[in-house]
Amino acid sequence: MRSAMSLSRRTVLSFALACLPGLAAAQSVFTADGAAIRGYDPVAYFTEGRPVQGDPGMALQWGGARWQFATEANRALFEGNPAAYAPQFGGYCAWAVSRGYTAPIDPEAWKVVDGKLYLNYSKGVQRQWEADVPGNIAKAEANWPRLGG
Repeated sequence: MRSAMSLSRRTVLSFALACLPGLAAAQSVFTADGAAIRGYDPVAYFTEGRPVQGDPGMALQWGGARWQFATEANRALFEGNPAAYAPQFGGYCAWAVSRGYTAPIDPEAWKVVDGKLYLNYSKGVQRQWEADVPGNIAKAEANWPRLGG
């Protein structure tokens, strides 16, 4: 009985360890209550140069998340080319991804760099990220495939 119990524990442990990489991976798009960017309009960062809360009634599904928009025009722009407006690294904190992990974001901590939207956990974290934007983007791009990309 004892050897059967040990074998069973080893089998369960081996299975659990084999599954860990999949469990550690992030969802490809960060959501809060199903909404990407905590419900903010991704297009507004580009068209208005500021974060704008989206309308839940003006939403669409893309990448496994609900994206909300402030206007029908913004929704149409996103629908025509989602990759042009969606934040980098699935909308997770760009600084965290540059450090090898994922973290949620504050829609008010953002920056468009070379036509791409980057979000951060907070404005304080954003200041750290901004200390070396090109270096942090390069590190995040290297880390993202194993984290959720």
